[in-house]
Amino acid sequence: MAERIGVYPGTFDPITLGHLDIIRRGAKLVDKLIIGVTTNMSKNPMFTPDERMAMVTRELAEQGIDNVEVVGFNALLMKFARAQGASVIIRGLRAVADFEYEYQMAGMNQQLDAEIETVFLMADVSLQPIASKLVKEIALFGGDISQFVTPAIREDVIARVEKVGRLGDY
Repeated sequence: MAERIGVYPGTFDPITLGHLDIIRRGAKLVDKLIIGVTTNMSKNPMFTPDERMAMVTRELAEQGIDNVEVVGFNALLMKFARAQGASVIIRGLRAVADFEYEYQMAGMNQQLDAEIETVFLMADVSLQPIASKLVKEIALFGGDISQFVTPAIREDVIARVEKVGRLGDY
């Protein structure tokens, strides 16, 4: 039987405990899970693609998840998935708003390649509110992000905030 390959795409800017939960659970569903690190310029990235790939790689090694590979890409997701030999796209859901967007994307992706299935995983209830965008915003305003990211990622974000400068002085 052929190896079942999945792709979990995202910007991972930065990778959060929610992302790690989806990766850990998604890795159980496939023989190999490719973490596709991409750039969405509308999300105002805090870290470069290379920095994000390095952070994801480090966190996966720390977590001991061994059937994963981190690959950067800047292309149409379905073309990337096909090039990786994937039969599954894994997407995490936090809330109803996520579902509406992801449902539409899954439909469009199915039109592009009906051989690749999209599988939705609900984030753990305790992790559902976490979003990279909010983690960055909290950090930029001097808030504590330790409950949303690993200690190493917290240090990466704090170092970047110190470099670019905090917002607000209330």
